[in-house]
Amino acid sequence: MPESPLGIGPAGVLTARAITRARTARGFAQRQLAERVSALGRPMTITMLSRIECRQRRCDIDDLIAIAAALGLSPLALLVETS
Repeated sequence: MPESPLGIGPAGVLTARAITRARTARGFAQRQLAERVSALGRPMTITMLSRIECRQRRCDIDDLIAIAAALGLSPLALLVETS
């Protein structure tokens, strides 16, 4: 029997929210951010990004690094909760 996928934990939820906040603060549509991430060498579709932001897909470390770079942020900025 295949293992069930791991759920999104608290850090994943915070990271998804931080990605959405940073993307919208920069005026990027999901498509624009996905294209920027892909241009950096980490292929990402709008569906992949949407699922990360909606907490339907886990954001792995490679995704996190590329998304942060595409947003002009440190990856740490997407991991730390801000009020």
